[in-house]
Amino acid sequence: MKALTLDGTDLRLRDVPDPTPAPGEAVVRVVLAGVCNTDLELVRGYLGFRGVLGHEFVGVVEEGPEAWRGRRVVGEINFACGDCAFCARGLGRHCPTRRVMGIQGADGALAERVAVPVANLHAVPDAVPDLSAVFTEPLAAAFEIPEQVAIEPGRECLVLGDGKLGLLVAQVLHAAGARVRCVGHHEEKLARLARRGIETVLEADWTPAPAPLVVEATGTARGLAAAVAVTEPRGTLVLKSTVAEHPDVDLAPIVIHEISVVGSRCGPFAPALAALAADAIEVESLVSERLPLARAPEALERAARRDVLKVLVEP
Repeated sequence: MKALTLDGTDLRLRDVPDPTPAPGEAVVRVVLAGVCNTDLELVRGYLGFRGVLGHEFVGVVEEGPEAWRGRRVVGEINFACGDCAFCARGLGRHCPTRRVMGIQGADGALAERVAVPVANLHAVPDAVPDLSAVFTEPLAAAFEIPEQVAIEPGRECLVLGDGKLGLLVAQVLHAAGARVRCVGHHEEKLARLARRGIETVLEADWTPAPAPLVVEATGTARGLAAAVAVTEPRGTLVLKSTVAEHPDVDLAPIVIHEISVVGSRCGPFAPALAALAADAIEVESLVSERLPLARAPEALERAARRDVLKVLVEP
């Protein structure tokens, strides 16, 4: 089969063997896959990954238990052992021996097929088209924030970043009843939020002021310092960016202002799928381009452009 592989810094479409499912796994034929900022950081050397890239997908089960064959699915990306103390506590995402699809130790979904543990599969409701379902994984990451931080109605929240994840986070917090302001660089991206009644401001026009809850979703190393600077004393700072660059961080303001810092990564698929089925979160306007798998290397180049949001790949 064809797959987009990373070997050090060598990114190319290659012929690779079809995945052979291990016990407890299914083989999914990929219908659509999304390019994530993490994919771009992996190409820049983040985590030293080698293998097939991609972790956002919707597809159809071709091999696996009879009950799953032919079903349209999405899949959680952390492949946990299921036996350790962390897994026993329901923390499979933090299993010390986990593999992570397209990120760490497991091939990903920018391919014709991908092997996924059956325990990680979620059936896609009929009401959710493929173009929306492919956003389940990043939307779940946005839904992780209300799992970690109490979002009371009217709570003031500042989202830094108008990329794909920042736009999803702003919508999720807004839907939870928060009073959200999103700061970004691109008027046309922020307009998607403004149409849904979410306050936005261009960074060039922004006068920074402290906020009790700040979400850093800039996708840049310098975003951390900016986020610390606008988190009010005893406020909460949620970090969402994953970058290859190692930023210099002055920890003194965090200590002096007693800021709670929350690392936030993957999230729950069930509320993400429910929101997509209810059309509560708008995702399809985030699609900038759809390219065939044969042009997957170009898809990553396009996704790296500042004026582009989500690039999808169709095997």
